[in-house]
Amino acid sequence: MKVIEGGVCAPKGFKANGIHAGIRYNKSKLDLSLIKSDVLASAAAVYTTNLVKGAPIYVTKANINDGKAIAMLCNSGNANTCNADGIEIATKCCEILANNLNIKANDVIVASTGVIGLPLSIKPFETGIPLIVKGLGNTKEHATKACEGIMTTDTKVKEIAVEFEIGGKIAKLGAMTKGSGMISPQMATMLCFITTDANIAPVMLDKALHEVSDDSFNMLSVDGDTSTNDMLSIMANGLAGNELIISADDEYNKFKDALEFVCKELAKQMAKDGEGATKLIICKVNGAKTDNDARTVAKSVIKSSLLKAAMFGADANWGRVLCAIGYSKANVDIEKVDMSFSSKKGEIKVCKNGAGIPFSEELAKEILLEDEININIELNDGFAYSEGYGCDLTYDYVKINGDYRS
Repeated sequence: MKVIEGGVCAPKGFKANGIHAGIRYNKSKLDLSLIKSDVLASAAAVYTTNLVKGAPIYVTKANINDGKAIAMLCNSGNANTCNADGIEIATKCCEILANNLNIKANDVIVASTGVIGLPLSIKPFETGIPLIVKGLGNTKEHATKACEGIMTTDTKVKEIAVEFEIGGKIAKLGAMTKGSGMISPQMATMLCFITTDANIAPVMLDKALHEVSDDSFNMLSVDGDTSTNDMLSIMANGLAGNELIISADDEYNKFKDALEFVCKELAKQMAKDGEGATKLIICKVNGAKTDNDARTVAKSVIKSSLLKAAMFGADANWGRVLCAIGYSKANVDIEKVDMSFSSKKGEIKVCKNGAGIPFSEELAKEILLEDEININIELNDGFAYSEGYGCDLTYDYVKINGDYRS
C-alpha cells in the first residue's frame, strides 16, 4: 500500500468540484461540494446515533437502501437539521442534481453541515448545482476544492489517497473529511466521503465500513459531543477491474486494510485540527482483556477534559489518566496498570502497578510540549490493543464556540 496524491479523484472514474453557491455569507468560503462516479457504484454509509438527525440522513438512507449510488452532494454553512421542510429541501437537491447529471435522484448521497436549526433555502442549490456540475474535473485541485466546500471551523483540508494491490490489479482509494468541533462519533463520523475503484459488492462494502469505523472514527473525540449530521459514506465503482469481492476472503481483507489505514489517518488529522487545538493526543492501550475493554479505556482517556487541559499545559498529571481509566467501566485491574508519556523528545515512565514512580518533571515537560503526544497504557491483563485519537483543550475552543453562529 502506498500513499498517493489526488484525494477523492485518485481512483479511476471519479470527478469532483467545490464552489461558493451562496449558502454561507462569506463569499471567500466554498460551501457546496460534489463527487461523481462515471458509472453506478456500490454504496454504503454509517450514520449518527444521535436521536436528532439532519434531514439529509433520512434521504440518503432511503436513496442507498439498494446499495447503489453515483454521486455525493454536500453543503456547508447550514446543517439542514430541525427544519420543518428539511427533508423536502434535501430531496429537491437530489432532484436538481439528477436533472443536471442525467441520473436518478435516488442514486445521490446528500449531506449537510453547519448551524443547526437555521432555515435553508433551495435557491443557492438551484443556481449553484448547474455551475458545480459544469466545473467537474478529475485533478488533485478539483479534489481539494471539494474538500474545501465541506469545511466549517476546520483550519486545514483533510484528504488522503492510497493505492494497493487487489486480485492482481492496482486499486485506489481516496477520501476527504471535515470536522473540528462537535466531534465524538458513535458508529459514525462527522462527514467523510470515500471513493474507490475497487470492485466490491454492496453488502461487503457495508460490512467493511462498519468494521473499520469502530477502530478509527469511533475512537476519535475532540469535545465529547456527537453531531446530528454525522455520516461516513463510500462509493466503489469497480473500475480497477478486480474480480467482484463477495465474501470475507483475502481480497476483502486487503481492501479492508486499505480502508482502515485511510480512516485512521483522517481521524488523526481531525483530532490534530480540533477547534483551538495545539496538540494531537494518541492514547495507546495494550494488554486489555478484550477489544471492547481496550477501546473503552482509550476513548475514556482522550475524552477527559481534565486530561486534555493538562496536555495543553504540558503538565504530566498522569493521575488524570488513571482516573479516566477508573471511571471508564472497562474490566481493568488498576493495580496492574503501567503508564508512560512519549513524543519526538523521548519517553518517560510515570506509573507502575497503578502507583506513581519518580520521574523528571523537566523531561516530562519537554516531551509534552511537542505537537503530537502518545499516552501509553499497559493494562497487563490480556492481549487486546486499541488507539484513541484526541486533542488538547485550549482557551480558543471556548472562543470559537462562544460565538459560533456569528
